[in-house]
Amino acid sequence: MSWGTELWDQFENLEKHTQWGIDVLEKYIKFVKERTEIELSYAKQLRNLSKKYQPKKNSKEEEEYRYTSTRAFLATLNEMNDYAGQHEVISENMTSLITGELTRYVQELKQERKSHFHDGRKAQQHIETCWKQLEASKRRFERDCKEADRAQQYFEKMDADINVTKADVEKARQQAQLRHQMAEDSKAEYSSTLQKFNSEQHDHYYTHIPNIFQKIQEMEERRIVRIGESMKTFAEVDRQVIPIIGKCLDEITKAAESIDHKNDSQLVIEAFKSGFEPPGDIDFEDFTQPMKRTVSESSLSNSRGDGKSEPKFGGKSKGKLWPFIKKNKPPPPPPASASPSAVPNGPQSPKQQKEPLSHRFNEFMTSKPKIHCFRSLKRGLSLKLGAGPEDFSNLPPEQRRKKLQQKVDELNRDIQKEMDQRDALTKMKDVYIKNPQMGDAASVDQRLAELGQNVEKLRLEVQKFEGWLAEVEGRLPTRTEQARRQSGLYEAQNTSAVNSCAQDRESPDGSYTEEQSQETEMKVPATDFDDEFDDEEPLPTIGTCKALYTFEGQNEGTISVAEGEMLYVIEEDKGDGWTRIRRNEDEEGYVPTSYVEVYLDKNAKGAMTYI
Repeated sequence: MSWGTELWDQFENLEKHTQWGIDVLEKYIKFVKERTEIELSYAKQLRNLSKKYQPKKNSKEEEEYRYTSTRAFLATLNEMNDYAGQHEVISENMTSLITGELTRYVQELKQERKSHFHDGRKAQQHIETCWKQLEASKRRFERDCKEADRAQQYFEKMDADINVTKADVEKARQQAQLRHQMAEDSKAEYSSTLQKFNSEQHDHYYTHIPNIFQKIQEMEERRIVRIGESMKTFAEVDRQVIPIIGKCLDEITKAAESIDHKNDSQLVIEAFKSGFEPPGDIDFEDFTQPMKRTVSESSLSNSRGDGKSEPKFGGKSKGKLWPFIKKNKPPPPPPASASPSAVPNGPQSPKQQKEPLSHRFNEFMTSKPKIHCFRSLKRGLSLKLGAGPEDFSNLPPEQRRKKLQQKVDELNRDIQKEMDQRDALTKMKDVYIKNPQMGDAASVDQRLAELGQNVEKLRLEVQKFEGWLAEVEGRLPTRTEQARRQSGLYEAQNTSAVNSCAQDRESPDGSYTEEQSQETEMKVPATDFDDEFDDEEPLPTIGTCKALYTFEGQNEGTISVAEGEMLYVIEEDKGDGWTRIRRNEDEEGYVPTSYVEVYLDKNAKGAMTYI
């Protein structure tokens, strides 16, 4: 069936139909374009979702991802990222294979349609012109025939009238003959024009219009085929990524199946195991004879010092073992309007409120186990200003062993890096020696020497940490009565260090004995006191300050500053007129707020809240 024969008289309807077809194609292009935008938006949201839940670098979350369940979750996030990538592929392929191709095709289709309908209008205009020519020839022939009849009638009338001269009759006869000749000529022209029109009309309706309509039909059929192919491509683009998406889902399933609850439980043990043994039974203490009461060797008060060969690995203290180590705030400062000259040495602290540090320290030094306690005190003071002991002695044995092992592994990796750099420089030096034009061999000698020194330093560090590691591995507590006692008192042993040191040498009547036995030599190991000073981490700096006046901090808890000196602020004024500042790791204290100009760091507000 052909549009040229069946729809020869439907030119306008065909024009409307083909325009509708182009509109449908453009609508489909718009649909696919919006689908690609949805795919891109979905992929972007999936990527943002995956990124949102990815562990942050150098954060506590990274430690959590050693468990199989969290590793499976991380694998799921990574697969979701790949899953999002496939949706981006769908968008890209639809844009290039459908939207782009159809957009170009629509432009070509519009040009082709315009050309075909232009030819159709031209053919219509030609047949209309022929029809007009035929109508004009017909009217002219009709007019000439009527004129010839009137001329013939006039001649006959003149010829019958006896009163008309012969000349008038002859003139009428000639006029009639002329009109008859014109009518014959018009008849011949009309006949010729009619034949020509019939021929043109036949060609128009049986040749030209069918050919044009056939081309329009083919154009429309190509459009229909093209939109069908695009719809198939639309489905194929999705089908092509299904295997990859299925693989992503398979990987998520595989990650979920890799979760091992037993392994995660073991990791919890490794993360929090202290290495201590559970406490044993507590012996009965007889209080019926107050004057002859003795302290059981396995009781709580002496369990801390039992045994000579097992050191104590305590955690952070619950109480304050050495309260006089704390920085005491001075009494309220003078008003802000007071000048420095009015208070030359700053506000005075009444001594009756707190005994001097020297007095308490001398009291403590009179006890017999002063050597061990003094060493622990000295070490604790040094730890007070740092993040923790270098040998991790503030940790339980098992945790300390793990930290030392990690440190040894880290140092070995650093050594390997330095050695790799040294080997590379050595090869470069050999090349320079063989080819002096490439560079100076002596230029790398200094760097080689630095690398050698670095390697030697790192090896010394490794030896130091390996020594501590061997000490820990050789001293881990065994399942003995003393180990159980020591583990049970892991939290209870954070009592006063002075009392702890003194009780080890105290006799039943309250006096001190000069006898030294094996039980009292190791009553208070050094690590016991180190842990007591770890209850507070060094305060972070929250800003800076500039000294407006010179302040001589002669009272306990204060610090001297010079006019114009810049220092760090670690605690702002709480309303008592004092600001806590720090000069360096070893020097910090309070100064009157009116003596300094404070510049707080806005980003440190969170630190203040934490404090």
